[in-house]
Order: sequence, then structure tokens, then C-alpha cells
Amino acid sequence: MLKVLINGINGRMGQEVLKQVNSSDDFEVCCGVDKFNNNESSFPIYTDVNSIKEIPDVIIDFSIPEASINILEFAKSNNIPIVIATTGFSDDELFTIQEYSKQIPIFRSGNMSYEVNIMSDIVSKLATKLKDSDIEIVETHHRNKIDSPSGTALILADSIDNALNNEMIYQYNRHSVRQKRPDKEIGIHSIRGGTEVGKHTVLFLGENETLEITHTATSRSIFAIGALKAAKFLVGQTNGLYNMKDLI
Repeated sequence: MLKVLINGINGRMGQEVLKQVNSSDDFEVCCGVDKFNNNESSFPIYTDVNSIKEIPDVIIDFSIPEASINILEFAKSNNIPIVIATTGFSDDELFTIQEYSKQIPIFRSGNMSYEVNIMSDIVSKLATKLKDSDIEIVETHHRNKIDSPSGTALILADSIDNALNNEMIYQYNRHSVRQKRPDKEIGIHSIRGGTEVGKHTVLFLGENETLEITHTATSRSIFAIGALKAAKFLVGQTNGLYNMKDLI
């Protein structure tokens, strides 16, 4: 049975991971980390990474970028594989993750859903067949989501861009743009409100017709289950940076 440290354990996704671990025969939680310790449990929850006494087999991180980098330091220092499901990293933070992956196995994905990653593969192939279409991505999340656009929207945009020779420009705000839409552009739009778990639509808008591909998440459990699959995959891997394509 693999011992898991959950970073961000008192957040929505941290609690969902805990729920899935508790119903699993392959994992057990040895400790958690969160800014606030407001959860009575049979294992310790630390508010300070430097106070952690346990050495887990793997870390699952659903938190915020600053907390992710803190737990990443702990993972590197103790040679522990880590699954990073946090989004909203800066370029410098992504560089740090890349550098640390030379010393420990790291699995990072902006979306842990198997079907979202299948969608990513589908839209990349459609992009090569619908080259004359305008491409737009619309993502909707609950009102408490901090980062925008979502990590999933960027995964979808990157898969399309890679399929089109990395020539596309991402447009996040047309408010100040007073010009005709250029051909090599992907518009990315964020909607925040209510309790929406996550909905992503990619639109291919052509002459007199539009093709839409949509994924809707109705439960956070899909992301927690995906994170556990990633954790099980990661333990025993050599140092490096892995993602959902490696898992699939």
C-alpha cells in the first residue's frame, strides 16, 4: 500500500483525493499539508512544510502555485515522486518544475481527466483537417476558481497550436483590439460563476457551419481518480517530467 501526502488537503480537490484514497486498497494517507488545519483526522496535517516528519511514497498536490513550489522543495530534498495537479504557474515556476524533474520523477497535468486528454488529441487532429476555420475555446468554472484561463483551456490550445506548427497566437481579451480577427489566432474565453465543476468547448467556425467539441465535468471525483492513477504510475519511474499522455 502506497503512503500518500496530500498537499492542499483541506481544499475541495484535496478532500476529494482523500475520499478516493479512503475507498482504495492501493493507497493510504500518511499526512497532509494545508494553510489551515481545520480537519480532525487520524493523521497529522501540517501548516508548515518544514515540520513534516513522515516520508511518503508519493505526493499529490492540488493547491496553489506558491504551495506547490514549497512542497516541491520538500519532494526534491527527500527524493519523493510528486503529482502536480495545480494550475496557474508562472513561466519561472514552470522552469523550476522542469529543472527539479531532473532529480525526481514529476507528473504534471493541468487536467487529470482521461476524457479531457482524449479531447485534446481529437481537437489537435481536427485542427489539421479544418485549417480554414477560426478556432475559439470557451471554459466555464465555479466562482471560486482563481486562475484564468484554466489549465485545461491551455492544454487544448497547446495541442491545437502544436498540430499547426506552433504558429498560433492566443488572444485572451479583444476589448482593446480594434481590428479584424487574424487567421492564426485562438481566442480563449473564461466564464466564472456558480458551482460549475468545469466545462470546456472548442469551436471550429467555418463558412456557414460550426463544429463544437465539449467536455463537461459533473464531479471532481474524475480528477482525484486520475491523480491516483498518475501517482501509481509515477512510483518507480526514473527521474523526469511526465504527463497524461505518458499515462494513457
